[in-house]
Amino acid sequence: MQYLLNIYDLLLPPIYLLVIYYLAKNFENRKKIYQPEYTYFTNGLMIRIVGAFSLGLIYFFYYDGGDTTNYYQTAEVFVKLFFKNTEFFFDALTNKDKVATWSYFDENTGFPEYKRQDDYTYFVVKLMIPIVFISGGSYFTSAIITATITYFGIWKLYQVFISEYPSAKKLLAFGVLFFPSCVFWGSGIMKDSFTLSAIGWYTYGFYNLIIKKKYKINYISQLLISSFVILSIKPYVFLALLPGSLIWFGNDTAVKRKVAFFKLLFTPLLLAFSIGLSYFLITKLSDGLNSYNLDSIFERATVVQKDMKAEYYGGKTFDIGEFEPTLAGVLGKTPIAVYSGLFRPAIWEVKNAVMLIAGLENIFLLSLTLFLLYKAGPSKIFKILKTSPLIYFAIIFSIIFSFSVGLTVANFGSLVRLRIPELPFFVSSILLLYHLTEQKSKNDNSIRIKEVVETN
Repeated sequence: MQYLLNIYDLLLPPIYLLVIYYLAKNFENRKKIYQPEYTYFTNGLMIRIVGAFSLGLIYFFYYDGGDTTNYYQTAEVFVKLFFKNTEFFFDALTNKDKVATWSYFDENTGFPEYKRQDDYTYFVVKLMIPIVFISGGSYFTSAIITATITYFGIWKLYQVFISEYPSAKKLLAFGVLFFPSCVFWGSGIMKDSFTLSAIGWYTYGFYNLIIKKKYKINYISQLLISSFVILSIKPYVFLALLPGSLIWFGNDTAVKRKVAFFKLLFTPLLLAFSIGLSYFLITKLSDGLNSYNLDSIFERATVVQKDMKAEYYGGKTFDIGEFEPTLAGVLGKTPIAVYSGLFRPAIWEVKNAVMLIAGLENIFLLSLTLFLLYKAGPSKIFKILKTSPLIYFAIIFSIIFSFSVGLTVANFGSLVRLRIPELPFFVSSILLLYHLTEQKSKNDNSIRIKEVVETN
């Protein structure tokens, strides 16, 4: 582990935390007068900061370093290089030839832990450099700032959901703001924090620009910038968002039409068009995504699934079975891949304390899903989905994303972290379906009681 805790990690974080809390509380008090959901704003931010702290402590004292410390250390080295020689700084940051730029670093600057491994990793380093610059040489101060900046994307996602379902703001606060895995893995100095935040901004921009048809420059900017960030860190996330977004638009268009004939005739056509256009765009986009193109994904998935059977993994892997690296072979693994991406590791598959959180969450998610299916039944759920485009989008995105993760990841340690982009969508959609089912049952009971009273 290259980075060591120092005196600034004790002195600076409390100061930054107090300032951020003061600003957040004032912001909340101003906003909640007209927007009651802001009651959760400061609490949501504080729990994210706790999650970022917890992640750092786990990596320092349990894992003895890892991705989060490497991102910080590499960004810190570049900050020191900036003060040493600005020209060297920009050349080292943009030049992919790590051999040519290695001489820029010395014992005073330190040497970067990430040695230009790939563009996706270095994009996160670039995002971290200005954060580290203002953190005063403290990892935990950087973690606080990262949690604060990325929180706004999560908050925007929450606002999208409550815009459609204001009566479920408490349930949605749990599903979007306070779900444990997302708080832990999606708040600190990691790829996942920036990705999850960008997904929130993307959803917010898409909702206002495309669904609500508010043609403003800020929504266009949010949609474009968030798409760029996602593609620059984890392109496969965008390939899951794209078809879900197009189906969301198609389903929303159909629902807003009042004529039953239009729904009957055009809803299937719009969905088919969305799926077809998504496949076309994914095929075109994947040509420029290197290791993330479709052929490479299929090949890598089969290699990963074979490799994970090696004994040196110590049982921390799961097996979805062998398959051919073809479209037919991959689609044949859809059920087990989706299940693995959504509900694993099971509690009996947990091997350490960090995985225990995910194991307990998965018991909750699987139990809630099965209870919903039992209580409401597929037909009632389908009726709700037909008139709930946002929930429909959330489930479609969750299924596509869980399929991609369950197919290409065979290590539980990676799975619990990589699946978090789907969790706010899946958890919120299940909670909303349960909420709407309960509401419908109460309304039906009220109607029946009213009819009985009027009859008597």
